Amino acid sequence: MVDGIDGKAHYVALPAKTELAQYPVGAVVEVRGSTEVRTADKNIVALAADGLYRTDHHLAIAKVQATSARDPREVIDAHVRRLEALRRSGIVEHIAEGVWRVPADLPEQGRKYDAQRLGGVAVELRSHLPIERQACVIGATWLDQQLIGGASGIADNGFGSEVREALRQRADFLIEQGLGERRGQRVILARNLLATLRGREIDSVAKTIATETGLAHRAVTDGERVTGIYRRNVLLASGRFAVLDDGMGFSLVPWKPVIDQRLGQSIVATVRGNSVSWEIGRQRGPFV
Repeated sequence: MVDGIDGKAHYVALPAKTELAQYPVGAVVEVRGSTEVRTADKNIVALAADGLYRTDHHLAIAKVQATSARDPREVIDAHVRRLEALRRSGIVEHIAEGVWRVPADLPEQGRKYDAQRLGGVAVELRSHLPIERQACVIGATWLDQQLIGGASGIADNGFGSEVREALRQRADFLIEQGLGERRGQRVILARNLLATLRGREIDSVAKTIATETGLAHRAVTDGERVTGIYRRNVLLASGRFAVLDDGMGFSLVPWKPVIDQRLGQSIVATVRGNSVSWEIGRQRGPFV
């Protein structure tokens, strides 16, 4: 049962193999029909030239279209995550770093892929934290995404009213942190808000890990390839991150479930924004 931001309760029939543990009680989830064509798929086809989608081309466009509060790389990250999922099913092909070969009918193939994989309904975890905990935490949260997007479609009753109150508290918290300012009835958020919040949280957690392990934290720059032993993962407000240890220092990179089978092994991560592609041993190219 899902309390919706529309103020209504929704009953969702999950696929038989769904692991309920991945949806903690109180977490924020998004439910949609898997028969819908994804906006990301339509964007990718529209931006492709001669069947090739390029992240640098998309980023240049996103920067022009970006609002003052939105990080254009967040847009690209979301599209790359979608492409990586479609690559595993053989629908798209990864040609080179930031370059993908996509079919002209990608939206329809993507719709069929979702329908077959998800059995008619898609449930995605947006945050493991309840909204009351998101209101006053350092980290990129679901509430921040709603503030950036204008918080549309939120009812005045039920869970919608709780979200509205949490958004008000979150805005006040961001202003206290110097990441927003109030202008009349409006709150103007800092540019690249999500990246700033994520960076602050990672820095804080990295200090704790450095104290525990005696290893120095090596911050990851955009586009950098990081090599190390996958030691563990840590769950943050900004999401889950893998700890890669190179023997002298460690880095925190966005985690994906597929790498857990590689615990204790050397892996290579290429980080772009909040997305990541992986290599193991001689295997080249992204596998998540």
